[in-house]
Amino acid sequence: MAARIKYQKKPSQYVTAVQLNLDTDGLTYRKWGGEQHAKRGDWLVDNDGEIYTVDGKVFRRTYRRLRPGAYLKKSPVWAEVAKTAGKIKTKEGYSSYRKGDYIVHNQRNGTDGYCMRADKFKSMYQRAK
Repeated sequence: MAARIKYQKKPSQYVTAVQLNLDTDGLTYRKWGGEQHAKRGDWLVDNDGEIYTVDGKVFRRTYRRLRPGAYLKKSPVWAEVAKTAGKIKTKEGYSSYRKGDYIVHNQRNGTDGYCMRADKFKSMYQRAK
């Protein structure tokens, strides 16, 4: 992997989200080449047509509410371009990536990661100042 670079979500790139705050054992779904799991308190996110869940604690720490149902990622991420294909363990399961995709981390130390296609990442993030 290349060196991680700090990025910030572009202000126009908010998501719509609702908290899975139901009496439930959670849900299991397939996405990103693997089985994903969500639990009560997690968030169901629509990111410009890309639907996925985010851990409840992570969502509270990394997003801020703009208006009902609309949230902007407030915290920076650290990302690197994948030199080969592989997979990464996420809080929800495993996600597969291809060479050239971005491996993105909510923490500078490389924890709390996920992956994104390069074109999607570039349309949503800009280098942090």
